Amino acid sequence: MSKVRIPAQLRTLTGGAGELVIDGSTVGEVLKGLDAAHAGFAERIFDGDGGLRRFVNIFLDEEDVRFLDGLATPVTDGQTISIVPAVAGG
Repeated sequence: MSKVRIPAQLRTLTGGAGELVIDGSTVGEVLKGLDAAHAGFAERIFDGDGGLRRFVNIFLDEEDVRFLDGLATPVTDGQTISIVPAVAGG
């Protein structure tokens, strides 16, 4: 089981919860489990091809999964996945 940190912008999907515990052996499985438990996450996290949306960053503990094995990155019990929407400004 992994902890998933939910950003404030997406907490309406979790009834206000900022952290959930979801089962899965990879980052992708955990995120799909998150969507199964709280519908609406998939369309905000995944693009039409099933990859991560360009402006969504996913961290496993302190590492950006894009620099690991992406959605196939293995997850062990007790690790934390953080969903971090990219911030843009000018």
